[in-house]
Amino acid sequence: LFDFTGQVVLVTGGSRGLGYQMVKAFAERGADMVIASRKIDNCEAVAAECRTMGRRALAFAAHVGKWAECDALIAAAYEEFGRIDVLVNNAGMSPPMPSHEMPEALFDSVMNLNFKGPFRLASQIGKRMADSDGGAIVNISSTGALMALPGVVPYGAAKAALNAMTVSLSREYGPRVRVNTI
Repeated sequence: LFDFTGQVVLVTGGSRGLGYQMVKAFAERGADMVIASRKIDNCEAVAAECRTMGRRALAFAAHVGKWAECDALIAAAYEEFGRIDVLVNNAGMSPPMPSHEMPEALFDSVMNLNFKGPFRLASQIGKRMADSDGGAIVNISSTGALMALPGVVPYGAAKAALNAMTVSLSREYGPRVRVNTI
């Protein structure tokens, strides 16, 4: 198994679902955790679980579709731990809706959470990683980025943009920073 002892891992959407499972897996393998999600109570519960494993954990409420909240998350993580070794851009949403019925506000929300926020986090944290000891960025994508799916067009487009961003940032920050998509 991988050993993350002494490393700091930030997971967005880390309070439930796949993100929660990733937080637990990293913590079980020695990582100190930053758990970000919109609901602080959920983040705190996961952070408490990490602490029972002997890990340091920071719970932080942030809507990662908003750059100001991304910046506040980054500042809090660096203030608490001094660095981030692994960033996992996991938060996302894919509300099904016929394309011709999608309101602009929902379109913007889908694009912001699935692409705009991950771009902000990856670009800001990636630059810090590249200027220091390196690190890894993992972007959680979807098969919807590769095959046309009706009813979730903005989601697929945002994940396709995330995939393109991954390649671009891997060339911008590599080889010190590994940037990958799952």
